[in-house]
Amino acid sequence: MNICLASDFFFPNHGGVEEHIYNLSQCLLARGHKVIIITHSYGNRKGIRYMTNGLKVYYLPIRVFYNQCILPTMICNIPILRNIFIREQIQIVHGHSAFSALAHEAMQVGVLMGLRAIFTDHSLFGFADLSAVVTNKFLQICLAFTNHCICVSHTGKENTVLRARMPASSVSVIPNAVNASQFIPNPRNRASPDTNIITIVIVSRLVYRKGIDLLAGIIPYFKHQRNINFIIAGDGPKRELLEEIREKNNMQDRIQMLGALEHSDVRDVLTCGHIFLNTSLTEAYCMAIVEACSVGLHIVSTKVGGVPEVLPEYLNVILSSPDVRSLILALEETIAKIIRHRKGIIYDNEIVCPYEINQIVSKLYNWTDVAIRTEKVYKKVLDEPEKTLKDIMKTILSRSGFYLYLLVVSLCHLILKFMNWFQPSNQIDICHNYNQRSKEKQKTKL
Repeated sequence: MNICLASDFFFPNHGGVEEHIYNLSQCLLARGHKVIIITHSYGNRKGIRYMTNGLKVYYLPIRVFYNQCILPTMICNIPILRNIFIREQIQIVHGHSAFSALAHEAMQVGVLMGLRAIFTDHSLFGFADLSAVVTNKFLQICLAFTNHCICVSHTGKENTVLRARMPASSVSVIPNAVNASQFIPNPRNRASPDTNIITIVIVSRLVYRKGIDLLAGIIPYFKHQRNINFIIAGDGPKRELLEEIREKNNMQDRIQMLGALEHSDVRDVLTCGHIFLNTSLTEAYCMAIVEACSVGLHIVSTKVGGVPEVLPEYLNVILSSPDVRSLILALEETIAKIIRHRKGIIYDNEIVCPYEINQIVSKLYNWTDVAIRTEKVYKKVLDEPEKTLKDIMKTILSRSGFYLYLLVVSLCHLILKFMNWFQPSNQIDICHNYNQRSKEKQKTKL
């Protein structure tokens, strides 16, 4: 199959969506499919770039509007997207992230060209505040173009079905994964048990949604416990709040603020700690706790969204209500457990060996399994009939009742018709498959 993964979020930007797209594409390539990625330019990174295993990435020359996303014009990028889909002989357009305007535009253009569209939702949204209402209405319209939707948790599926008015039969659950071989425990990086120091690690974007205000309430509680240190990795608008808390409580020597990290450096930071703290207010899946668990850390996390689905509690996991008091109690329970273990007081199955946990995580969540399950969705949508313009308009009206958007869809359809006349498909050069070309070269050498 010829697959296009489209999103505003990709390397050199760092985050869970970026990692998901990259790892999924590598596994699909390994399984013999042709995969390209479409994203917008990042600084000087423009045009076509090749990554590992010949992964072709189109960094389109489109300006960023807000929060690494392009302005959702819906029509301005039709010519370049059409050209890429024809050149690469794309069959499936797979968009990622509800926040990505480029993903929605790519799916819309693809379906109007007769291709199949799949959307992966990585986030949870509310229903009450103004931003959620606007985003949900936009999603209802955009998902009218998709053949199938993928969510990373069952909670995420319920959320998407409700806010986007998608039929439950058109939504599948395929969780994220982690490369456990890159997150192997290394107890030597931790402080020696003789020092009695326990390090709590936080790796997160420092924004409201990640519960940084809760973290700001937790830190002062431990200011008199000299054996408790914090390592905070990540950046965002809430960083100033944490720095203020650090100064106010005179904890400069016990709180390290590392700022934004490369993903390749995350494992080294995690192995320095004993406890991983996640204070998120909403999460569809939470890749960070899986990576931390794989390294062998004790997990203390808020019990929100899809987090309870991710890891069983016997893997040194404690889930708590999203409030300061509950999180402090969970931390104290975990700290007491670690201290008992250091003194040789061990209860049955109270602490699981870190290396055993790594093996369990590698079997629970691996990218090959994710790729196989995603491949089944691709095959399913390819067997479905092509969506007509009439079908798309009916779906938009039934889900959102937004009549004005029908004019936008009609305009997109007319632009594509004009482009078919102005630059017919047979005048566009077809790109060779990188893997096929490599095999041909090897045969020629032989």
